[in-house]
Amino acid sequence: MTAAMSFASPTPTRFFSAVVLTAAALLTGCAAPKAYDYAAFQQARPRSILVLPPVNQSLDIKATYSLLSQSSKPLAEAGYYVLPVALVDETFRENGLSQADDIHALDLKKLNEIFGADAVLYLTVKRYGSTYYVFGSATVVEAQARLVDARSGALLWDGTASASSEEGKSNNNGLVGMLITAALQQIISSVTDQSHEIAGIAGNRLLSVRAGNGILPGPRHPAYGEQVK
Repeated sequence: MTAAMSFASPTPTRFFSAVVLTAAALLTGCAAPKAYDYAAFQQARPRSILVLPPVNQSLDIKATYSLLSQSSKPLAEAGYYVLPVALVDETFRENGLSQADDIHALDLKKLNEIFGADAVLYLTVKRYGSTYYVFGSATVVEAQARLVDARSGALLWDGTASASSEEGKSNNNGLVGMLITAALQQIISSVTDQSHEIAGIAGNRLLSVRAGNGILPGPRHPAYGEQVK
């Protein structure tokens, strides 16, 4: 004789508990990102920054100096004195260092002795260049940054930012219109250095004073000593 199988109906209490747990999980998944801990940054209070040539992890050899050449402006506007990047790069080259990976591996004590900056900025280019697809192309630049105390080696701040040529664009032109737009984009990308322009946007987003875990204002910024909210 085969035993009958029965499934008990959920009680109201169990049903209510399941609803509460599901709601809690959804709220946890939608929670705002954790606020950045600026304790080390605020304690160090750097005034000057040495920007090292960015390590390039993209396939475009122009990425390093494209981002490097556009890093001083947002940092200066953020209120910091930035050691001239061209002079810094020439100093490295005169000492036989031309690869960003080798420069990033240098001892902080040696960098401090030579340049005397309060903090060192390590940049990495994650993505740089254009990607082509059937109905268009996109130029994307993504970069990471780490700001380190030149004396103690403590991490003061780190962040990531990106920019794309496709931001704010809509594809409501129909099939023919999309094909024409794609052809024009490829022509423009082939005759202009659009990646350099996008790198400027990404670098500005990465290194400017802004709400949402950005770099803190420096001593020459009106909001110095305040945490941007």
